[in-house]
Amino acid sequence: MLALGTIAPEFRLKDTNSNDTYSFEDLKGSKGTLVIFMCNHCPYVLHVINEIVMIANDYRVQGIGVMAISSNDIEKFPQDAPEMMTEFAFQNKIDFPYLFDETQEAAKAFDAACTPDFFLFDNRDRLFYRGQLDDSRPNNGIPLSGSDLRSAIDALIYNRSLKDPQKPSVGCNIKWK
Repeated sequence: MLALGTIAPEFRLKDTNSNDTYSFEDLKGSKGTLVIFMCNHCPYVLHVINEIVMIANDYRVQGIGVMAISSNDIEKFPQDAPEMMTEFAFQNKIDFPYLFDETQEAAKAFDAACTPDFFLFDNRDRLFYRGQLDDSRPNNGIPLSGSDLRSAIDALIYNRSLKDPQKPSVGCNIKWK
């Protein structure tokens, strides 16, 4: 896992919502930045996508930049191709950048392992939190709350210490080429 305090890796990726190309610097927020590795077909992402959108909507107005990145191999998983990402974003009301990592270099630079995978950087672009959304999983009966990620974002915004340990994300592995 990427070590806490690590400076955010640089990238330039195409946004499937706007067809513009962005870097981390272009999309970062004044108080911090949330980078989410996800894809269209993962049952773990499908389970949490509404909460991800709510978190983005709740915290962007508080100075948190939000972006999602899909790094899956689209030859093996065509349902994760850019045109399908655009449709997925539309269907799920994702109005933050949904970037396509065709070379998978961004995923490697972040040491992203699964979808969804969450990386929260402070206003100096240093990794503050990397881990899970909450304890809910498809079919485990635990209600979706976003509590782990929301607590981390609140700690960042309000300059509070973050409780340890940070639990790693659980989901589908990134589909490597």
